Amino acid sequence: MRRTKEEAEETRLAILQSALNTFCEKGYSKTTFEEIAKRINLTKGAVYWHFRNKPDLLAALIEDYSKRQLAFLSSKLNGLKAECFNDILNHFLYRLEFIMSSESNRKIAFFLTCQMEWSEGVIQKIVPQVGENVNYWIEILKDNLADLQKRGVISERIDAERLAHIITNLWVGTLGGFYAHRCGADLPEILKQNFDIIFNGIKVERTEENAREHS
Repeated sequence: MRRTKEEAEETRLAILQSALNTFCEKGYSKTTFEEIAKRINLTKGAVYWHFRNKPDLLAALIEDYSKRQLAFLSSKLNGLKAECFNDILNHFLYRLEFIMSSESNRKIAFFLTCQMEWSEGVIQKIVPQVGENVNYWIEILKDNLADLQKRGVISERIDAERLAHIITNLWVGTLGGFYAHRCGADLPEILKQNFDIIFNGIKVERTEENAREHS
């Protein structure tokens, strides 16, 4: 009997979850399609029917995670309209809330943050497929930082694009430190403190005169 689209999608999602569980337990390079299939009582051929190879499966896993994260953030935020530094901080706090909202989200965040044992060849294969999702929020953050710069909140000497990458890397590093048990358990407070260090170093001290100039 021919499978319905709904059944095919259920199987696809089951494969992604099985792959994630196996990646987290064994690492990407040691995981095989046979192991992924066995966990959910499928044949290896069934996995190949949905995904040509492991890089394609990995790209799909990241894309699915990114879409769910975007939907969650969109329900919490109206894009990322940074009127002040707290708006940027809240964006990353909502990201943290999304990660902690399910075991699956925690696993994929752990895998992407701490299990990066992919080869250069794998990275080159998946970047074109997931690059749009990876760079989406960096571009929005860059535009908002540039707007804060125009309004005199951030020093004009700072490169907004580079700062967007610095802030994003700070987020990734903080999350990695948490997973590696190199920081305390209160991750939201640690994130706030780390962002305060960045923001205090780049903000322009406002006087009545320059406030009028940028009003």
